[in-house]
Amino acid sequence: VTLHLNPISSVHIHQKPLVFLLNSPLPLVWKLKTERLAPGIQRVFFVSLGSVVQFEKGNFSLSAETEEKLFPEKNEHLLQWAQKEYGAVTSFTELKISRNIYIKVGE
Repeated sequence: VTLHLNPISSVHIHQKPLVFLLNSPLPLVWKLKTERLAPGIQRVFFVSLGSVVQFEKGNFSLSAETEEKLFPEKNEHLLQWAQKEYGAVTSFTELKISRNIYIKVGE
């Protein structure tokens, strides 16, 4: 699955830390494609067991962390866990089948 990340239109270059929970019932390879995300900013990708994140060429991967995590099974429990762990959830998306996911990040 390719995860496309770019800032909302009102933000020229996104310069804040991000945390992503990438959950799947089967192990996946998450291919990351980014546009206009500032280098050197911490970005954390938690993935379900057996999954990996592949970064594009460049130095984005130097400031990004990937960690496998055993997530709660039901989406309601995953959302509650994320809110408890991080205090807020700004976006939650559930897809049954997808090759590409487009996410706008920003204020």
